[in-house]
Amino acid sequence: MCHSCGGGHLRGNCRFKNAVCHKCKRRGHIQRVCRQADNLQRPKQARANLSGNATHIVKIQNDTTEKEADTGIYISEIINSVENQPMCKKKYTDVILQGSKCRMEVDTGCDYSLISEETFHALWPTNCPPILPCDVRLVDYNKKPVDVVGACFVKVLYEKDRGKLRLIITKGQRASLLGVEWFEPLGIQLTGVNYATADSLQAVIKDFSSVFEEGLGKFKGSPISFLLDPKVVPIRMKPRPVPFALRSKIDDEIDRLVQQGALIPVTHPTWATPIVPVLKPNGEVRICADYKCTINKALQEHPYQIPAVNQILSTLAKGKLFAKLDLAQAYQQLPVDDAAADAQTIITHKGAFKATRLQFGVCIAPGVFQKLMDDLLSNLPGVVPYFDDVLIGADSLESLTERVRAVLKQISDAGLKLKKEKCVFGVPSVDFLGYKVDAHGIHPTDTKVKAIHEAPFPKNKQELQAFLGLLNFYHSFLKDKATVAEPLHRLLDKNATWKWSALHEQAFSDAKRLLSSDSVLVHYDLNKPLTLTCDASPYGIGAVLSHTVSGGREAPIAFYSRTMSTTERNYAQIDKEALAIVAGVKKFHEYLYGRGFAIITDHKPLLGLLKNNGPTAQIISPRMLRWCLLLNAYDYELQYRPGKDISNADALSRLPLNTPDFQVPALSEVLMLESLASPPLQASDIARMTATDPVLSRVLNWVWRGWPKISLKEEFTPFEKRQHELSAYKGCLLWGNRVVIPKAGQTHVLKALHESHLGIVNMKALARSYVWWPKVDECIEKWVKSCVPCQSTRHAPAKAGVHPWEVTRSPWSRLHIDFAGPFQGQTFFLVVDSFSKWLEVVSVASATTNAVIQVLRKLFATHGLPDTIVSDNGAQFTSADFRAFMESNLIRHVTTAPFHPSSNGQAERMVQTTKDALKRIIDGDWNYRLAKFLLQQHF
Repeated sequence: MCHSCGGGHLRGNCRFKNAVCHKCKRRGHIQRVCRQADNLQRPKQARANLSGNATHIVKIQNDTTEKEADTGIYISEIINSVENQPMCKKKYTDVILQGSKCRMEVDTGCDYSLISEETFHALWPTNCPPILPCDVRLVDYNKKPVDVVGACFVKVLYEKDRGKLRLIITKGQRASLLGVEWFEPLGIQLTGVNYATADSLQAVIKDFSSVFEEGLGKFKGSPISFLLDPKVVPIRMKPRPVPFALRSKIDDEIDRLVQQGALIPVTHPTWATPIVPVLKPNGEVRICADYKCTINKALQEHPYQIPAVNQILSTLAKGKLFAKLDLAQAYQQLPVDDAAADAQTIITHKGAFKATRLQFGVCIAPGVFQKLMDDLLSNLPGVVPYFDDVLIGADSLESLTERVRAVLKQISDAGLKLKKEKCVFGVPSVDFLGYKVDAHGIHPTDTKVKAIHEAPFPKNKQELQAFLGLLNFYHSFLKDKATVAEPLHRLLDKNATWKWSALHEQAFSDAKRLLSSDSVLVHYDLNKPLTLTCDASPYGIGAVLSHTVSGGREAPIAFYSRTMSTTERNYAQIDKEALAIVAGVKKFHEYLYGRGFAIITDHKPLLGLLKNNGPTAQIISPRMLRWCLLLNAYDYELQYRPGKDISNADALSRLPLNTPDFQVPALSEVLMLESLASPPLQASDIARMTATDPVLSRVLNWVWRGWPKISLKEEFTPFEKRQHELSAYKGCLLWGNRVVIPKAGQTHVLKALHESHLGIVNMKALARSYVWWPKVDECIEKWVKSCVPCQSTRHAPAKAGVHPWEVTRSPWSRLHIDFAGPFQGQTFFLVVDSFSKWLEVVSVASATTNAVIQVLRKLFATHGLPDTIVSDNGAQFTSADFRAFMESNLIRHVTTAPFHPSSNGQAERMVQTTKDALKRIIDGDWNYRLAKFLLQQHF
C-alpha cells in the first residue's frame, strides 16, 4: 500500500509523495491517509486482510523523507487499532524457526515479522542465530519509540515452504508477529473471492452469484461435433486395472459425473477407450481417457491456433489491478453431439460410459475450447482468456469492476460456471502462465525460482536436461545463461561422456543464481517508443528489445542471445553485426512488424548498407543482399551508438545461449559428370593459398576482426577501398560474390579462363562473373596477347557494314543455319538462335538436305518450332525437299543474297568462331573438343 495516498502502488511512483497534508501540514501524504492520532483514516481496500483482523500495522511514518526511503532507512510504527474497528478473532499459526517451533500471529497489516528478545532467548537458549544491526525504527501507538535489539536471519519452515528470512527482535514483552515480508517466500497468498475487494466488486460478485454455484455448467451454444476419418476403423479396448487405493475415489467420481449428466452408461459401444485416473493435489481424482490409442488417430487436427505466451503477456500493459477467473471442469462444460459422445465412450471396471461432454485427452479439445473462449470474450478490453483461466487487468478499481461485470455477464449468458475458491479479484499482482504479472512488469514466480535454487546436482544427462529446460523457461530474463552454463551444455554433447567435476558444480551453482524474484521485464506497449539493440562478438550474437521510458531510460521487454554456428564464426565482422540485427528482427517479429522502431548498432559501416531510406548498395555479398531484402519489410531507423553505450546487447553477444552446431545442407544438382585431367581450384585450395599470401592473409584477418585505423601500404589500397564489400567464406576472401584469387593461384585461373581460347572481351566477361584480384583486366589482356594460337588465327576487320536484321523479340524465334567444313576431315552443321545467341553444333557425315532435316527434327523436338529460318543459297537449303519440310512445319524460310554470305551474319560469325576454337583446342578427339567448346559457349 502507498503511504502517501493509500493506493495499491509503491510510494516512489505516487504523484502525492511530495504533497502537503491539509490536516497536519506535513509533506509526504494527503489528508485521507494522515496518521495523526485523533483522526486516523485508511481506505477500505487497505483495511481488508486475511481474517478481517487489523490489530497490528507496521508502516512508514509521516515524516519519512524520500531520501530516507531511498537509502533503506525506514521509520515505522505499531498501531493497535484502525478506525476503532471491533477486534476480530486473531489468527495464529505454528512456524519452525531455525528448528524451533514458534507460535506467531498472522497479521496482514504488519510489514515486518517480529519477536521479542524474551522469546528469542526462549527459542534458542544456546547456539542462537547471530544478531545483526538493524536500521528499522518502530514507535507504538502513543508515539513512543520501541527499542529494536537488532535482526537475525533464520531458516523458516512453514508447511512445505521454506526460506532464510529476516526476523526483527524487539525489547519487552510483545506478541510474535508473522508479517507481510514473509508471506511471499513462505507461499502465503492473499487469494480468494474475499480478498481486498471493494464494495463495488463485491456487489458485482453478488449479482452473478449463480456462476459460482456448485454443479457442472452447460454451454448454451451448439454442441461440439467431431470430424472422424471414415478410413479409421473404430477401436474398442479393454479396461485397465486401477490401483486399489484409488478404486473408491474413481467410483465416486464416476457416480458424480453420471449424476451431472456428463456420463451415460452404455452396453455395446462402438468405440471404447480405457481411463487414466489422475490424482489432484487436493486428493480428488480426475478421470481422463487414453484417447491417443483410439479416436485421436481418426480425428482431423483442429485448425485454430493457440496463442503463444508472449502474445498473451504483451496485451497486459497498463494493468495495475487484476482479477483471475477459473472455469470449473472447463472442457466438460461443452456438450457434444451424439456421434461425438459415442466416439468418446470410456471403458472402466464399472463398464462403459458414453461421454456427453468434451473430454480431457481429446486432441482437438484445446483448440475447440480456446476458440470458444476467444469468441466469447474477444470484444472485451483488458481480458485475456487462456483455456480455463481468464485474466482481467485494468488501471483502476472502477475500470476493473466494469470489466469483471462484463466478463461475468458473458460467462453467465453462455451457461458456464466458475470455481469460486480459485477466483481472485482486485489484486495488485497475479500468477499467470508461470509468470507473476503486476503493474511494473513480468516477473518469475517464486515457486519456479525456488525450484531452480533448490535443485540438486544432476546425476545423469536426463536430469541435467530437465534442469536446463526449467532454467530455459525464463530465458527472456537471463542475460548470460549460455556462457555461465557452457560447461553443462558440453556434457550434453552427442559424444560426451558423463563426468561431473568441480567445474560443473560451479557452473551449476552460478546458473541457479542467474534468476531471482527481483527480475522484471516491462509490459509491451504499442504507444511507447520501441528499440532493438543488437551486437555481435566473435562467437555470439545478442539483442535486447526495450521501451524508451521517462528520462530516456531503456526498460527491457525481452532478451535474446545465441552462439554462432561454425560457419557463422567465419563471417566477416560486418556480416556478424548484420547477422545480429537480422536474428533479432526475426526473433521479435511479432513485436516489430507493422510499427516503427529503432535498431541500435555499434558498427558504423552498417548505416550505409542496411539503411531503410536509400538504394541498396550495388556491390555487396549475396548474403548481405538477402538480408537487405528481408529488412525492407520493416519500418525501422538504423542508428549508431558506441559499443560502451550498448553494454546490454554487448554482454548478450559475449555471453550467448548455446545453439546446436547444425546447418541444413545446401541442395545439390548434378547436371554433368566428367573426369578432368586438371581439376579446377577448390575452396580449400584457395583458402590454403590465401593463408600463405602475405597480402591476402592480413586482409582476411582484418575482414574477420576489423580494419586498422592507421594508414596502410599501397599494396593494400585496392582492398581498403572495398573493405565494406569484402566478406569471408570457408577461409576464402570474397568481393561481392567474386572470389579473390591469391597470387599463387592466378596463373591456374587464367589458364582455366582461356581454356577455350576466348578473346579478351569474352574472357573478361567470364572472369567478372567469378573471380577478382587487383589489375585482373591487365593480366587477361597480357595473357591473350601472348597466346600464339589466338594471335595466329586472328581475322582482319570487316570490309564494310551490313544491313542489320530486325530485333528478335523471343527465344528460338529466328534461327540462322549454315555448314562449317569440311574442316580437318569433319563437317559440322551450326544452328544459332538470334535472340539468345544459343549455339548448337552437330557433326554430320555429309552436307545434304536429308542430314539437315534429321538434325533440325531433333532440335525441334527439344526446343520447339521457330518462326523463321535464315540460310544461304546452298543446294541443301534450296532443294524441293527442304522447302516441303519448311512448309509442312509452317516455318518461313529466308535466304540471303547470292554471293553475299555476310548477310547471314549470325551463322557466318559462329562458323568462324567454331573453326577458330576447334583449331586452338588440340587435345582430345573431336567429341571431346566439340563438347569443351560448347560448354564454354553456353556459360
